[in-house]
Amino acid sequence: MTLHAADVAQPAAPPEEPAETGRFGEVLARLAPALDAFAADHATAPFPPYRPAPGDPGQGPLPETGVGIDATVDELSAVVRRGSRISSPGFVGFITTGASTSGAAALTATAFAGGQRYTLHAFNAIEHTSLRWLADLCGLPDGVTGVYSSGGSSANLIALGSARQAAYERLGHSVAEDGTLDGRPGRVYASALAHRTVHRSAAVLGLGRQAVVPIPVDADGRVREDELEAALAADARAGVLPIAVVACAGATDTGSVDRIDRVAAIARRFDAWLHVDGAYGLVANASPRLRPLFAGVEAADSWIVDPHKWLATGVGVGATYVRDAGVLTRAFAEGEAAYLEGSFREDLAQARSQFDAMGGLWGDQSLELSAPPRGVAVWAVLREIGRAGVVARVERHVAFAREIADRVRAHPRLELLMEPQLSVVCYRYRPGAGVDGDELNRAILDRLRRDTSVTPSGTQVGGRFAIRPCFINPRTTEREVVELVDAVVRLGDELTGA
Repeated sequence: MTLHAADVAQPAAPPEEPAETGRFGEVLARLAPALDAFAADHATAPFPPYRPAPGDPGQGPLPETGVGIDATVDELSAVVRRGSRISSPGFVGFITTGASTSGAAALTATAFAGGQRYTLHAFNAIEHTSLRWLADLCGLPDGVTGVYSSGGSSANLIALGSARQAAYERLGHSVAEDGTLDGRPGRVYASALAHRTVHRSAAVLGLGRQAVVPIPVDADGRVREDELEAALAADARAGVLPIAVVACAGATDTGSVDRIDRVAAIARRFDAWLHVDGAYGLVANASPRLRPLFAGVEAADSWIVDPHKWLATGVGVGATYVRDAGVLTRAFAEGEAAYLEGSFREDLAQARSQFDAMGGLWGDQSLELSAPPRGVAVWAVLREIGRAGVVARVERHVAFAREIADRVRAHPRLELLMEPQLSVVCYRYRPGAGVDGDELNRAILDRLRRDTSVTPSGTQVGGRFAIRPCFINPRTTEREVVELVDAVVRLGDELTGA
């Protein structure tokens, strides 16, 4: 039996919408004290884990009847009090931080009034502006095409997807239209310290993780150009297609910056796309003092940078830039659809409604169609502090890393594992005879997280476990820098009985 809409029982009258759709200012004012208290209460506190208890917000089954907006916001205030501590001054782990005030305000405004990044409204215009400002800040060449995504994972995938498209187009084949080309494998060449999102991108693009060739690094964590050239030459003789060479502009483990100008010259000799993974470090190219580290960056074919790192926009903002907008579009075009192209005018001058035009090609240049205008947070941060403010933050953080390196060198029970280039520094407590240094320093890291107000992360440098703070947090101060050294010495002494 076929069921028709007319056969379904209809309510006597349409029910009213149960959600509150106004009172924005009032609701934010109700939540604001919890936000201010969260920032104040956790400035110097340790980092205990949150373990939900019965009756806590977020526990229990799905409610059949809602509690209303006021009670929901009050529960949300309780959630804030036990929220993520990545914004605390002492959090210097991984490469992540929370939003500064302007970033948080922009994200809030976007949630209320930003809607989609498309169509002709003010947030859409700022999306365009912020992409241009960010490219300028990072020293990218004029005319590059940019698109925002959720972070470095997506940003690298977009860049390497463009590289794959370009590589196979040189053979007269569109991989985006016709799929992979049998009998002509492609490879990506990257530092052994390259972020694992490069490998995941290769997997998603159908190249396979094993298609990423890890190139050894030197004692400073920079890719060895002789090894890179040798790998490309060997593969060229074997008929392997070079998809891309990836240069690190701030390796996650060590902060190392590859000699991009030399890497670019090698990539050109083998007709390979040059991609610069600057998710963490590319913002440092804004500093005249640090710019020599990034020589040659303008020669790349694509770049990524994560504003949610050093710009502290709030997590969820990455950017990809590509020199050739055409190859980017051919790689990621969704294809024409009557519900999109058929709904918009091409002549913006004829627009009489903000919904008369798409307002950007990003839906055909990225992984997402629906997306918020993420660039508003970038614009807000840059509008607040300007280029000079970004440079001051970066140089302060680089100075923090160098200060720790100086303190470590001066202390007999500490050892520096690599000279810092940017704001990552790798060091550890020097183990005595018969002591497993890796296990000792893992124990020190555990104690730092449990008992102190500073939380770095760890990594391996030269096969040895390292304590690894990374300074991008705008709230970090000299106090935390001193504690990162003093606490390691104190805890190391306790654990070894020194």
